[in-house]
Amino acid sequence: TARSEAFRTREGRRQAARNLVERGIDTLIVIGGDGSLTGTSIFRDEWSELLDELVELGEIELALADAHRTLTLVGMVGSIDNDMFGTDMTIGADTALHRITEAIDAIQSTASSHQRSFVIEVMGRHCGYLALMSALATGANFVLIPESPPDTDEWAESMCRALEAGRAIGRRSNIVIVAEGAQDMHGNPITANQVKQVLEELSGEDTRVTSLGHVQRGGAPSAFDRYLSTVLGYAAVQHVVAYPGADPQLIGIRGHQIVNSPLMDSVAKSKSVADVIAERDSETAMGMRGGSFRESFQMMRTMVRAHPHAPAPGQRRLRLAVLHGGGPAPGMNTAVRVAVRAGLDLGHEVLAVKRGFRGRPRGDVDEMEWLSATSWVGRGGAEHGTRRSVASRAMLADVAEQIEAHRIDGILMVGGWTGYQSAYELQNLADVHPALAIPVVCLPASINNDLPSSELSIGADTALNSIVSDVDKIKQSAVASRRTFVVEVMGRDCGYLALM
Repeated sequence: TARSEAFRTREGRRQAARNLVERGIDTLIVIGGDGSLTGTSIFRDEWSELLDELVELGEIELALADAHRTLTLVGMVGSIDNDMFGTDMTIGADTALHRITEAIDAIQSTASSHQRSFVIEVMGRHCGYLALMSALATGANFVLIPESPPDTDEWAESMCRALEAGRAIGRRSNIVIVAEGAQDMHGNPITANQVKQVLEELSGEDTRVTSLGHVQRGGAPSAFDRYLSTVLGYAAVQHVVAYPGADPQLIGIRGHQIVNSPLMDSVAKSKSVADVIAERDSETAMGMRGGSFRESFQMMRTMVRAHPHAPAPGQRRLRLAVLHGGGPAPGMNTAVRVAVRAGLDLGHEVLAVKRGFRGRPRGDVDEMEWLSATSWVGRGGAEHGTRRSVASRAMLADVAEQIEAHRIDGILMVGGWTGYQSAYELQNLADVHPALAIPVVCLPASINNDLPSSELSIGADTALNSIVSDVDKIKQSAVASRRTFVVEVMGRDCGYLALM
């Protein structure tokens, strides 16, 4: 790949046209960012004129030009910033997030041990996706992104008050993530070094800066990026074969479905976000990033609070129980951490049940506080335990007694198939045991990714990454020794891990 200055000129594009037609090429699949896709769309618009110029200059024969009068073009977005309209994810963004998460996880241990503050600068000149999502993934304590500048000139004082409040309740480290395009309400840049200086001068924090730089672009792609690249590349070839000469399209993904969008329309909308940010219209900028981006930002604001909001006057405080069912899956603890803070911030009480449905009869119930699960964001397993067995009718009779004893108003089950079955049996027995007639929500957590009503279960992506990492190592040995390796993966009734 290259940032080609020559291609920005008419002469450079004319030479490119000659290079293609002399090799019989009149279809391009371009993988790049908005610059590459914009340049190629211009190239496609000029294509016939460029061929005429080459004929006039005597560089190609008229017959060769006439044989390739139409240039078919599709684009795929290769960008770690995930900043393009027409696709939910861009190739490379997930891998970059993995790099950032791994680095911050490593820094967290030093930050906690020395009780220091760390300012982490990540890429994102006009897009805060990497900063925001890595902040959520690592449990960072503050984040600064281009789309939503601080709404006050006293942003430094406000940030320091928030971080000092966390220290006051016993938090051992402060992690601040800064997108390289972060700015204040007047459009002035907010740099990582500036944040460091503020923390040292206003809060007396021992602060270090880490700029992750191009390490975010490097390394082997994650399992999801390999999958995304595979399905997009396959769809791109299918499209150009089926629709030669069609208007340029962007091949992307929405939900888990492959979609096509007009190429230049997607590029124009993507570039317009930077213009809106420059005009300091943060409300519009956040809206243009999509509903999930805005929701993630609001979630981040809840998760970094030092204390939950106080219950509203006269509000009924619900008592909500969180438990696990099925085999352990990576991310179970993360889900409990978020559920605890979300529930407490809405003014309710949150209880954690140990050992799943079996814990109910034993009365193994903990009342969770704001800091109870603060360090669980990246911890594997299930801290409160889980069971693979389905709750029996006798066990559920005891569960009904415990629900009454603890005055539980609702249950969140984070788990797999046997957890779903237990929740189903609980609902079926509500006529027999009225205490069981309470709302139950099942949150899918299974590496097999085989649970109903969800395209992706918690834990499946981590399992895929573990498999891919191990198979990459095995392949090196297989090539060196000319051996065949048979790799067995989990999936008793579901081939998701094996296929992906």
